[in-house]
Parts: sequence; C-alpha cells; structure tokens
Amino acid sequence: MVTKCRFCNIELSQVFVDLGMSPLANSYLNSKDLNRMEPFYPLRTYVCKECLLVQLEEFESPKNIFTNYAYFSSYSQSWLKHAEDYANMAINRFGLGKNSQIIEIASNDGYLLQQFQKRNIPILGIEPAANVAKVAESRGIPTRTRFFGTDTAKDLANEDKKADLLIAINVLPHVPTLNDFVEGLKLLLKPKGVITIQFSAYMIQLIQQNQFDMIYHEHFSYFSLYTIQKIFLKYGLTIFDVEEVPVHGGSLRIYIKHAGNEDFPVTHNVGDLLNKEKMFKITEMTTYETFPEQVKEVKSKLWNFFISARSAKKKVVCYGAPAKGNTLLNYCGIGRDFIDYTVDISPHKQGLYLPGTHIPIMSPEKIRETKPDYVLILSWNLKEEIMEQMDYIREWGGKFVVPIPEVVVYS
Repeated sequence: MVTKCRFCNIELSQVFVDLGMSPLANSYLNSKDLNRMEPFYPLRTYVCKECLLVQLEEFESPKNIFTNYAYFSSYSQSWLKHAEDYANMAINRFGLGKNSQIIEIASNDGYLLQQFQKRNIPILGIEPAANVAKVAESRGIPTRTRFFGTDTAKDLANEDKKADLLIAINVLPHVPTLNDFVEGLKLLLKPKGVITIQFSAYMIQLIQQNQFDMIYHEHFSYFSLYTIQKIFLKYGLTIFDVEEVPVHGGSLRIYIKHAGNEDFPVTHNVGDLLNKEKMFKITEMTTYETFPEQVKEVKSKLWNFFISARSAKKKVVCYGAPAKGNTLLNYCGIGRDFIDYTVDISPHKQGLYLPGTHIPIMSPEKIRETKPDYVLILSWNLKEEIMEQMDYIREWGGKFVVPIPEVVVYS
C-alpha cells in the first residue's frame, strides 16, 4: 500500500519509528470484551521528506475513534488551572467581552469554555464525542456534536457564528484530513479574529525527551513549528506568536491571524523558535533517523526495572490510564504478569481494562488497600500532581517510578 503525506501528498518512504502492532490506545474494554478478538494495527510513523510532517497512516476513522470517548478533561486540577490561566490571558490580550464570539473545537466536557462563560462572553463548543458533549451540555455549555472541517465551518458561518477567538487545544494531531481542517479554520475566523492552537508531542520535546509513548493511532500527525508554519501559509494564515507551554510533557501554543490582518505584528518569538529548531537540526533527516535507537534504550531500561522488581518479589502497580500509557505498555510487552492493576481518578475509566494488556483500572483508593512497593506513573506529564496526591505511599516505603524520558525511581 502506498502511503502519501496528508499535507503535501507526496509518497512516504522514510520511517520515523516503528512501535510494532498495537490496539487503539483509547479503546478501553469491558469485562465482557476480554475474551473477544481485539484488533491490533501497525503503529508505524513516517516523516515526509518534503514538509517533514511526522505522521501515521489512518487505520481507523475518527468517527469510530472519537464518537464515544473515554477522555474527560475535568479530572486534573493542574489542567483546570491551566485552562483558567489561558482564559484570563486571552480575555486580557485580545480585549474579549460580551460582544465577542468564542468557539472551541474539540471542546470536550466544557472545562475551558466555562471560564469564558463566567465572564458572560458568548461561547460555542464543537465536540464530536456524543458522550462527552452531553456532559458539557449538562453544565450549560452550548455544544454542537460534530466533527470539524470545511462543512461545519460553512454551516456556522451561514448562521453568522464566525469567531473572534477560535480555540483548538490538543486537537490538531487528531485530524487525518489536515487540509480540510485548516481551511475550515480560515472560513470560521472573522477578518480581525485570532486562532490559538495548542498541541503536545511537539517534535523537539518528543525527540529530546524520548516521548515515543505520545505516538498512538488517535494522533495522526506530529508537528514542528517549521512544518506547521508551512501548512498555515498555504491557506493565507500567518503565525504571529508562539510559546512553549510546560504542560503534557511540553506543548506548543501558536497564535494565528489572517495574512491581511495588520493588528497583530509577528513577534520575535516566531523567529527565535525557528532558530532553535534550526540549531536542533529539525530540518535535517538525520535528526529523525536516530530516534528509534533512543526508543529501544528506554524499552531496555524499563524491562530491567521490572525484571529487578520481580527478582526482589516487589509488587508494582500503575497510576493513570492515559492513551500514552497504553502505547508504552504494549510496545514494551509489559502486562499482567508484571502489573496487578492501574488506578485512575476518572470514574469513566474505573472498572474498565486497558487495551492490549487487559490490566484492570481501579480507583486510587486501591493503592492504600494493597500497599504496593512501586507505583509506575503512566501519566508522567502530571507526575508532580500525582506524587503530591499519593504521597502517603511513603508511609510503607512505597516508591514512585517515572518511565519517560528514562526510568527514574523516586523514594
């Protein structure tokens, strides 16, 4: 099968990293599913030699992945604080008020839009997952249950619903039809409006910090500023500011305007980050070719930890049931022979099982009951928050383990 770049449409031949066969990372299982056939797909990423977009093939449609979704944003206090800080910044920087229209794409359970609603600023969420959109609606957040692209943008524009601020947080990597999505952003943005896009798995962080577990089938694309600038320029959109944000293991937030909008001059941050990427050699293919060896090294060290723990008859459990944790465990071949269970604060995941490994997901109280020797933090991007919440494991000598960027044990 010939695979072509989802942005520039040239044939892809250069593999970035091959993580073997893996199930869909957010396809959590009920007990009745455990004895049924579970689909696995190749988890192989390519890098385009023309635009340097790192990407996966589309094995499963977004409709099947996202229509019923297990991720709810409101269960991390640090993430809610991040949302509040973002809203305050946007309101002050762009002078948003009761006459403004804010639209968020992939608005999840309304965790962010509620911050604008408190200020009586008109809001609208677009969320494809019906179960998540229902929660947002129950909170009084007006939400359209649709996938976003040019069709949705045209329908909203016809309703005079164009945006002064158009928000897309942790959604762009989930989009297989990249050109249609970006064209939709342009159609939905008012002439003087601003788009802010934020995404994790920023390429410098992904490579430097060995974040291969951020690669899973729901993430179709992985971006550098160099590449994403090319994409937006094609549609007459200009990146006028950018900042690195220390959430989700290192995210990138970009600020975008229509090319003809002179209200927002391009800041030095854009050039500075492009220069940083140049120093990192993000535009050179050799940078991408060395990543597989880094991944193998992390796998080897994680295996050494588990073998050592087993030899010492130590009990290991996990904290978190994130998609990235499922990539990590499935690629490394670590399942119930090493891990008794994982816990997650989200009640929407408790009682289910991790895809592939079939590790059961419990409530955090289970850790206090069973007193494990080690707690492996799969949600490593929230390690400070989790270690503070679970500090009581030190009462019985329990230790935390963080797997990325390398295995570290915290006493």
